[in-house]
Amino acid sequence: MESIKIPIAEIYVPAKRKSTLKPEQVDALAESIMEEGLKMPISVRKGNGRYVLQEGLHRLEACRALGEETIDSIIVRARQH
Repeated sequence: MESIKIPIAEIYVPAKRKSTLKPEQVDALAESIMEEGLKMPISVRKGNGRYVLQEGLHRLEACRALGEETIDSIIVRARQH
């Protein structure tokens, strides 16, 4: 799948997902991204006129901490229940 750059400000992180954030992991990833770049895009889905994070919370927050305005992302389809 091909990734596209999405503005970080347009990505919504559900509250349930935010509770799993580990600051030390964000710091380590930010350092790695500075040295080697982002190796794997995050996954988002479209919903209510915005992008909703599916996978990649720590990568997203690391890029945000580095002052990045966009992030490589793959748009996935919403899961059907």
